[in-house]
Amino acid sequence: MKTLPVERACELSTAGPQTQWLIEELWAEQAVGILGGEPKCCKTFLALDIAVSVASGTPCLRHFPVQKAGKVLLFPAEDSLAVVRQRLEGICKAAKRSLENLPIEVITTPVLRLDLERDTKLLTSTVQAHKPDLLILDPLIRLHRVEENDATQMAALLSYLRQLQRTCGVAIMVVHHARKGSGRGRPGQALRGSSELHGWGDSNLYLRRSREKLTLTTEHRAAASCDDIELKLTDRENGALCLSIDTGAADESDAEADTSAEQRVRVALEQFDSPVSLQQVRKSCAMRTASVCAALAELTRQGVVLKQAGSYQLLERAQRTDPSSEPSSGSTPETVSRPHPIQTGGNGNGKQSPVESSQQTLPGF
Repeated sequence: MKTLPVERACELSTAGPQTQWLIEELWAEQAVGILGGEPKCCKTFLALDIAVSVASGTPCLRHFPVQKAGKVLLFPAEDSLAVVRQRLEGICKAAKRSLENLPIEVITTPVLRLDLERDTKLLTSTVQAHKPDLLILDPLIRLHRVEENDATQMAALLSYLRQLQRTCGVAIMVVHHARKGSGRGRPGQALRGSSELHGWGDSNLYLRRSREKLTLTTEHRAAASCDDIELKLTDRENGALCLSIDTGAADESDAEADTSAEQRVRVALEQFDSPVSLQQVRKSCAMRTASVCAALAELTRQGVVLKQAGSYQLLERAQRTDPSSEPSSGSTPETVSRPHPIQTGGNGNGKQSPVESSQQTLPGF
């Protein structure tokens, strides 16, 4: 009788493809997953912000770097096309980009049913024809008529999307609702319908609102999650209605807050004579990850900080040991010099343990 192939664990190959970030800390390259939250939690605003960041190569929420720009295919099943364009244009203003120059394509059919073979074939052929790097389907409830609480029916629908991701090499984000009043416990368990939805995602994002406080939680299958991020919907002077990170500095101007963050990061880096990870910088200056990311990106753009292989060092310190050191030409907030593999120190749902945090570089940096 034939047997299944078996190999000793110590002899397994250590070489192989490594997962990269599409958006550092938020979404893995070619990942499938859920962007979930209760109604009126700005899920669509975040999905469109992600679309603009991937299409333009600019940091998502003006903080989280994109590894490389790519095409985005969007199906807005709930909002009118005019509203979608208006929101995209507002986000583009905040990102200082022109919507006309971005490779964002919108599926304009009024109905798409992923439980119908005819529609799944149409979606597959559309993805194959346009070759997007990211497919956004918003929201799930408008994409089927199966029973969401039936694990068998939902598994079949999610299996199709997984197959589409593997066949076409595309990241897929599905916007989905959470149950009302689900602010307690793990946010993934609050998603409406079968638990298949929670287990399916490689990268999941959750938005939760408590009174006026809006919180973003991340969750990854192959990486540790970052700290919860407080967001706010802002209406900027240039007419850009978009989500942004709430730094808590309401009594300071944005310029003053940014300058203070950059100064603190620079002072932290002055303590080190060799390159250090983002996590080490963050511990030294006791700031939020998003604020440290933004400050490092700006200091790198100014030529003050040198970024190499996911580590950071003051350029003047680097030149003392290596006079030929120069800032990488691509290390600006809009682009990243080269991709860095995701480190797999997390438990798939939460954050790194204290031991892991002290030994590992934060994923993607």
